[in-house]
Parts: sequence; structure tokens; C-alpha cells
Amino acid sequence: MTSPSRLEAAGVTLGYGARMVVDDVTVAIPDSATTVIVGPNGCGKSTLLRGLARLLRPESGTCLLDGHAVHRLPTRDVARTLGLLPQSPTAPEGITVVDLVSRGRQPHRGVLSRWTRSDEDAVAEALTLTGTLDLADREVDELSGGQRQRVWVAMALAQSPDILLLDEPTTFLDVAHQIDLLDLLHTLRGERGTTIAMVLHDLNLACRYADHLIAMRDGRVVATGGPAEIVDEQLVREVFGLDCRVVPDPVAGTPLVVPIGRHHRATAAEGVA
Repeated sequence: MTSPSRLEAAGVTLGYGARMVVDDVTVAIPDSATTVIVGPNGCGKSTLLRGLARLLRPESGTCLLDGHAVHRLPTRDVARTLGLLPQSPTAPEGITVVDLVSRGRQPHRGVLSRWTRSDEDAVAEALTLTGTLDLADREVDELSGGQRQRVWVAMALAQSPDILLLDEPTTFLDVAHQIDLLDLLHTLRGERGTTIAMVLHDLNLACRYADHLIAMRDGRVVATGGPAEIVDEQLVREVFGLDCRVVPDPVAGTPLVVPIGRHHRATAAEGVA
């Protein structure tokens, strides 16, 4: 029997010391598709991503890459296949943008290998795609939060991974740059066949850009599937504890979640009646 995807979690329990955060989760990340993990704060989204990325060893169960336990594979082999943008990355003091992005090429180079034209091209393309080429010679410490976030994305792209994991990649980005980044990831998925899995807080952006959703609450998976298949008012209430209306997005046609605050509940009830 072949694996349903190159990257999956099988009965995985993950935590930090005695505190368990992800409890017996089994999920598969579809190949050449965009998967978005959603759920309330503290539900285990980022912890699950860290397990898949080999940053956190499961207490039980296994995270699998190409059918093999990811924690048992050589680090360089994993890095050639799987790229990660963590939630709050830190850069060495004084490093320039181009030097940081160039570090994305390390998995493809031996200890004594020379810098090649393909390395140069990969870095230049990553800088161009993320709109950071004009920042190449500046120190990362000098940049705004949004600029730094785009530079970190560029480093992940320079790695040229088959599978890209991103933990809240739209953090610090204004609305326009959030859309630019998600459009870029959508293009990578479409043109390169890159498998993408990311954590997003914005459920409406998740519905618009995801081919596949994983909805979590309290360390467990509540539902998986395409946004149109699983996102309805009952799911939003179960996962987020939020009353809402779900209507078609007028631009994308995907589910659009319209929250109902306490000041509007009476009006919403009248609308239903």
C-alpha cells in the first residue's frame, strides 16, 4: 500500500514536557496542494506543524516523510525536501538580507562546494518574488517587521523545497502584502507543484487559498476537507465558539464567514425569522 501523501502524521501526540498539546492526531498533507491548519489560539496548530517539520519529537505516533519516520532521516536529506518558516525566526546580528536568503541554499551544497550559478539564480528569484530585491544589501535588523517577514519567506523559497511549511506567514504584513504573499504561494503550488502546509489565523483567507483545510480544537482534529465541504456555521461554532453566517465570497466563491457579535444577535435572529 502506498502512502496517501509524502508528508503525514500517524497517531501523533505532541507536547512540551508534561503538557500535551496535540492528542493522537492522524492527518495527511495532500501533495501539490495548499493545506491550511485553522483553529483557536492554543489548539495545537503550530505544535502539529513543528512535529511535521521535525522540530518536535512525538511522545507517541510518527510523523512520516515519504513513508519514513522524519526524525530518523538524515538532516540534510530532510532539508532538501522540506522547508520551514517558523513563527518567530531570529537572524544573526548584523547579517544582510542577501546573506540570510543565501542560507536557504545550504542543504544543496556540500561542506567544500563552491557557490554556483544555480545558487545565485535561486537567491535572486526568491528576492524578486518576495519584493525584497531592493533590500538585498541592508541589514535585517534595520527592516520593519513586514519587510523581515518577507525576507524570511525569501530564504525559505531559496531552499527550493518540494514541501513548504509556514507558521503564520502573514504575521506583521499589511493586508496588501498578505494577499501578495498568499498569491505567491498559490503560484508556487500551481506552477512548481510545491506542497504547502501553513497555519493561518484568518479563516476567510484560509477558505480562499486552501485546497484542503485541517480544523483543530483542544489538540484534536475536528474536520478535514475542502473549504466548501466542511466550513459551515456549525463548524465555526464548534471550533471557534463563534456565532456567524457563512455566505459565498463575492470574489472567490469560497465560504465567507461573517461573525455575529453580541450587539447584532437580535438583528441576525430577525433576519433568520
